[in-house]
Amino acid sequence: MSQPPAAPQGVVVACPCGEVYELKPEYAGRLLECPVCARHLRAGPTPGAAPRPLAADVDPAFDRDVFLLNQRVFRIASEYEIWSAEGRPILFVHRPTYLLRTTLAYLLAAVATLVVAGGVLALAAVVPPGANLLLAVLVYPLGALAFLVVSMSLRPLRHVSVYRDDSRRDALLRVRQDQRLALLTRTYTVLTPAGVALARLRKTYLHNIVRKRWYVETPGGRPFAMAIEDSMILSLLRRVLGPFFGLLRTNFVLVYPTEEAFGEFNRKLTLLDRYVLDLSLDRERGFDRRVALALGVMLDTGERR
Repeated sequence: MSQPPAAPQGVVVACPCGEVYELKPEYAGRLLECPVCARHLRAGPTPGAAPRPLAADVDPAFDRDVFLLNQRVFRIASEYEIWSAEGRPILFVHRPTYLLRTTLAYLLAAVATLVVAGGVLALAAVVPPGANLLLAVLVYPLGALAFLVVSMSLRPLRHVSVYRDDSRRDALLRVRQDQRLALLTRTYTVLTPAGVALARLRKTYLHNIVRKRWYVETPGGRPFAMAIEDSMILSLLRRVLGPFFGLLRTNFVLVYPTEEAFGEFNRKLTLLDRYVLDLSLDRERGFDRRVALALGVMLDTGERR
């Protein structure tokens, strides 16, 4: 006796805000909006779609949806051990600090600040009374600007390198800091070992005042994705209270220009700096895992968290 056909299973959608929904099968592949947080989500894979295969020139270490980032402590340089979801080491990240050269840059910037401030005050002593008051007010912002420009201009570029292990012999990826002096916007270029550009990461400092965000662009400059702080309310609380003993950890949501979420970058509540880069929502592998890992590293070291 033949069995009746099994009823089609529903589609389960888990939103980064914590809500979980079970929808009818016909919603599979559709772009929906979470009624709680208004985040755009893809309701399961598009029917018949299979995950994109890994490119032939991409190392298998990047062929995964979850990366665990563990920052090494008591190191002058920024170093991370990258683990798989099973806790197996798969990659190693190194970003040099150049302590002596950076210290020298700050010392020279302090000298430049004193020179600028002294020059402004000397000028204020010989100009008419109305003008000297204006110069006295300007001495502080001009001194701060001099310190910022000189220190940024003299500090060495800090590129990021991703290696197969901590022997640092086999480089698999590089994140190049594109400029020293960046008053409003700073960019980084994600490169293969052969020097082929994969993407550009852009950070605009003015946006960090309210809600931190990093933009991911194609090498030609076309917007492709964005990492944004997980909540406007939490971001404002962090500006006032700081991390608040680790309870207000800065987490990011990864979204496409359509506002469809495809990943998360979360800091775990531990004594050490540990992070989880989770791209499980990107079922069709539309976002290059190499670029995702580079973005995750910069969300920590690029924000000096």
